[in-house]
Amino acid sequence: MSEQTTALNKAKPIKCVVTSDKMSKSRVGMLERLVKHPRYGKYLKRRTKLMFHDETNMSSIGDVVLIKPSKPMSRQKKFVLVQVVQKAGEQVQLLP
Repeated sequence: MSEQTTALNKAKPIKCVVTSDKMSKSRVGMLERLVKHPRYGKYLKRRTKLMFHDETNMSSIGDVVLIKPSKPMSRQKKFVLVQVVQKAGEQVQLLP
């Protein structure tokens, strides 16, 4: 096994929201993060679009999914779906 393959297997999964499911076996997810401005200290929202491979077409728009890095499958598609964490219409269950 090469160093690159072992690094991909140990990569931490990323949680994102599916924003496009118009392609077959491909999805686009949006990753939002907060970045502190270096001078003013205000927190800014930064968004990154990630394209990932969904072999069984099981995710849809609005789903929260876990993806992980993989070897590039195309110019933009460098992630693969691990699991669907929450479907779009479901409510989050809060414990009492």
